[in-house]
Amino acid sequence: NRASAPEMEDDEDAEERACVLAEAAALKKLATDYMHPEVGVTATDGAAFGRNYFNRASAPGTEETDEAEERALVLAEAAALKKSAMDYMHPEVGVTSADGACFGRNYFNRPSAPETEEDEFADERAEILAEAAALKKLAT
Repeated sequence: NRASAPEMEDDEDAEERACVLAEAAALKKLATDYMHPEVGVTATDGAAFGRNYFNRASAPGTEETDEAEERALVLAEAAALKKSAMDYMHPEVGVTSADGACFGRNYFNRPSAPETEEDEFADERAEILAEAAALKKLAT
């Protein structure tokens, strides 16, 4: 209670002073971070910097599965039409084939192929021809 003693603060004034000092320290830290970006950011959690590229405002819109299939179909048709147009406009290019089997011909299942015998009939025919040959040998 002497006259030269500093005045004592109330509890409310002390809390207010602490709050103001904490805000000033936070603003000082933000100003330092802004003015010195070369210092970098340190974080304890790696997930704190995760970025969602799909739901952000600037993300391109995604299309539905039906739309994607339709788009693929249209692009495939356009590619086929372009190839047909190129083949028509440039006949000098000719036709190229990657496999020699492309030119193979099935001589067995074509409509003009002679009919083949089944195994039973082939065996019976062989027996008859063998008997005929034996009889011819006996006759001469």
